[in-house]
Amino acid sequence: MSASPSESDNYGYKFWRETLRGARLVVAPMVDASELAWRLLSRKYGAELCYTPMFHSVNFVKDFKYRRDNFQSCDADRPLIVQFCANDPKVLVEAARLVQGQCDAVDLNLGCPQTIARRGHYGSFLQDEWDLVRELVDSVRREVDIPITCKVRVFPEIEKTVAYAKMLESAGCYLLTVHGRTREQKGRDTGLASWAHIKAVKQAVKIPVFANGNIQYLEDALRCMEETGVDGVMSAEGNLHNPAIFANRSPVVWEMAEEYLQLVKKHPTPISYVRGHLFKMMTHCMMLPECKEKREILASGTSLVEFEEVVAGLKDLFLPYHHKEKEFFGMNEKLPFPPWICQPYVRPPPKPVDESGGVKRITEDENGDVVKKQKRKGNKRKKPDRIAFELCDGERCGNPRGGKCDFKLCKICCRAKCSDEVLDCTSHRIWVKAFRDKELPQLESDCR
Repeated sequence: MSASPSESDNYGYKFWRETLRGARLVVAPMVDASELAWRLLSRKYGAELCYTPMFHSVNFVKDFKYRRDNFQSCDADRPLIVQFCANDPKVLVEAARLVQGQCDAVDLNLGCPQTIARRGHYGSFLQDEWDLVRELVDSVRREVDIPITCKVRVFPEIEKTVAYAKMLESAGCYLLTVHGRTREQKGRDTGLASWAHIKAVKQAVKIPVFANGNIQYLEDALRCMEETGVDGVMSAEGNLHNPAIFANRSPVVWEMAEEYLQLVKKHPTPISYVRGHLFKMMTHCMMLPECKEKREILASGTSLVEFEEVVAGLKDLFLPYHHKEKEFFGMNEKLPFPPWICQPYVRPPPKPVDESGGVKRITEDENGDVVKKQKRKGNKRKKPDRIAFELCDGERCGNPRGGKCDFKLCKICCRAKCSDEVLDCTSHRIWVKAFRDKELPQLESDCR
C-alpha cells in the first residue's frame, strides 16, 4: 500500500522527485481537452507532466465503453495523473484500482465550479464537507497502491484555505494543486487568481504544491514560482491557446494545428474535441471577417479532411502577411502579436450591472457621452418552462433517469443492474436475461 504520512515526512517530495521526475511545467486536467493527442503535443513542447480530463468515477467503474473511449495512454505519455470526480470513497477506490499501473497517480477533483458539479455533488461543491473529503483521500491512500493528489479552489479567507490544505495533507494527499480562484469566480466573473492564497498554502504544508491561475506565458509561470515558492505551475487556458507555451514559443497557428491533426490520426479523438482545440488555437484568426467561411466550416465540419482544409486555407490566407509579402491592416491593437500567432485570449470584462441586478444597455450619444437606452416594453415572448427531469434512482448517480426505464434508472445504472441481477429492460433495450435464456431473437422481433 501507499506510504502514510506518519511513515515518512518526505513521502510527497519523494513521489514528486522520483515518480514525477521533479515536474514543474504541468498541463491541467481539462474536460474534453487534455486527451492523449493533445497531451503528446504539449509534451513535445515542454510539458513535463500531464493530467487526463476529469472522469466521473461512477461511470468509469460501471461502464466499460466509457472507460475504453475516454482513457487512453501510451509509453510516451508519462508521467501521467488520472483525475476523477467522486463523492463515494468505495467508488473512488474501485476507479483508482482500474487505472493502477497505467498512470503515476490519481487526482481527486475538488475544484470544478460548474453547475453540473453542483447537481452531481462533486468538485468544489464538496468544499464544505471536510469529513467526506478526508475519507475520500484516506480511502485511496489506505486501500490502493497508488498515490493520490488533489486539486482545489481557494476559500475567500486565506486562513480557511490553509486549514483545508493541511486537512488534505493529513488525510494522505501526496501533492496539492491550488487554483487561486474561489468557487464563485467563473464565466464572466472569472477575474484574477490570488497568488497570495497559493503562497500561504505552500508555506503551511510539507507536501509539493502546484499553482494554477494567471498563467498565459512561460514568464508568468516562472514569476509565479518565484513569488509563491511553489514546486510547479499548471496551465489550462494558456496551454489551449498555445500548446508551445512551456517552450517559450509563439508559433503560427497552422503549424500547431497541423501537428495536432497528425497526432489525432495516430490516436483517434472525438471530432468535438478536435474542433474545440482548433477553435482555441485559431481564436483570433476566426474573429476576422476574412475567416467567416472557414469558421462556419469548422463549426459544422464532421471529418478531419474538412478540418485539414480549413487549416490549409488559413495558412494560404495569412502566410504572405507572415512573410511580410503583404501588409496586414486587420491588426487588433490589443493583441501583442498578429492574429495568426498562438497567443492568449483575454476574456472581456463583465458588462455593467444596474441596481436591480440586470445588465445595463449602454450606448453613446453624438458627443461620445455614455447614455442608457430605454427598456423596451411589451411584445416580449414568454420563455418556455423548463422541462424537469427526474433523477436516476441509482445511489449518488445524479444523471436523468430513462423516461420509461423499468427500474427508474439512467442507462449506465440500468446496464449495471441488469448485468448484476440478470434482468432485461425493454426501454433501454438491454437483454441480459434474454441472452442467457436464448430468447433474444423473439424479443427483437417483438420490438420492431
